[in-house]
Amino acid sequence: MSLKTKLFSVFASAVAVGTFAVAASAQDAPAVKEPGNAEKHDRKGPGHRGGREGFRGMQGLMGVELTEAQQAQIKQIREANKPDAATMEELKAIHEAQRAGTITEDQKARAKVLREQMHVKGESVRQQVLAVLTPEQRQQIEARKAERQKQMEERRQMRQQRRSTTPPADKSNDN
Repeated sequence: MSLKTKLFSVFASAVAVGTFAVAASAQDAPAVKEPGNAEKHDRKGPGHRGGREGFRGMQGLMGVELTEAQQAQIKQIREANKPDAATMEELKAIHEAQRAGTITEDQKARAKVLREQMHVKGESVRQQVLAVLTPEQRQQIEARKAERQKQMEERRQMRQQRRSTTPPADKSNDN
């Protein structure tokens, strides 16, 4: 066997061992999180799932310390008020018709009725969840809500300032 063949054989073996080692370690490694969503996925407990279920996706409860009993009660409320699959399919079909531009007046009216029903149900869930919370927890929620509204107003004012101070672009073409 020539020296060239031996070196090639050793190199090929090293590459194969390295490839198998990487493949094996990848199977044992935890799933890689997307950088933008890493914070969302690290949270635990109700309200930290990132979905849109009940109580405005349960995001209104972020930052509020819930007891195990409260978590169980809120979970039970959410389970009892899950949207009906048939209704969701109907809304999806109406939405698809709207996208395709083939929506009828009956479908528009039906969608409006379904949205109103969902709004009423959502408000009912919200009231049930608030009933589970202590007065201090409700106060925390209201304080966070006021804070978010203040931040939104500040952002709105900043956007208006930028718009009013930005000179209009010169669209004339002096060639």
